[in-house]
Amino acid sequence: MIALTVLAPEDNFRAPSPDELFNSFTPIIPGVTWFTKPVLLAMLSALVVIAVCWVAFAKPKLVPRGTQNVVEYGYMFVRDQIARPFLGKDADRWMGLLVTLFFLVLFWNILGVIPLAQFPVASHIAFPAVLALSIYAIKIYLGIKHQGGIGYFKNMMFPPGLPKPIYFLLAPIEFLSNMIIAPFTHAVRLFANMFAGHMLLAFFSMVGFWFLFEKLTPLGAPVGVVGVLMTILLTGFEMFIQFLQAFLFAMLASMYIGGALHPDH
Repeated sequence: MIALTVLAPEDNFRAPSPDELFNSFTPIIPGVTWFTKPVLLAMLSALVVIAVCWVAFAKPKLVPRGTQNVVEYGYMFVRDQIARPFLGKDADRWMGLLVTLFFLVLFWNILGVIPLAQFPVASHIAFPAVLALSIYAIKIYLGIKHQGGIGYFKNMMFPPGLPKPIYFLLAPIEFLSNMIIAPFTHAVRLFANMFAGHMLLAFFSMVGFWFLFEKLTPLGAPVGVVGVLMTILLTGFEMFIQFLQAFLFAMLASMYIGGALHPDH
């Protein structure tokens, strides 16, 4: 930032603020203040996931080709890497939810590097928070259903096999960890990664555009080239993070559901 100020002090170059990147959206329909770009992209993402799965499995073939082949690979990845390690024999019952979560979050994230869209839906905390709270509600419901109200909280706060005095310290920690921290971090981990990644891509792309096209000078051109190169490198890295965060979000959902169904594991 020091170099940027020296090269063009009169232009007051600066990176976009978080408010400009994440909150300054004009309503798509005048007067409908809630219907902005993030909401539209979230809705389109859901429709795309439904459409892709419909095309893949509406008329499945014994030897899969095209879309069916691609989606089946995704299905098997979720089944083998996310569902079965935590749900065991119950994995197939929850595949619909876990596949939907994985593909929806993945598409939300990838929108951050798709031209014209260029906004990761999960960088708005409301969207991952809704998904995390939904998983949290399912977890509590299943825990009480399979273990009973008292049994669920007893198993959660008082794991067997420990000296009784330890429970005075461990019980409140386990309660906070399972009831408050777990759903909070489930949402914030996805949100924070998408928020930070979008900020970095926006900053370096603006550096490249500004010094190569708006204020091209012999001293500024190298800075612009660095900005472009960093944008390209960070885009590739961001795509990896986008996939990883979709995987982690679905994996944690599977882990929470499995913990409610099988407390001994």
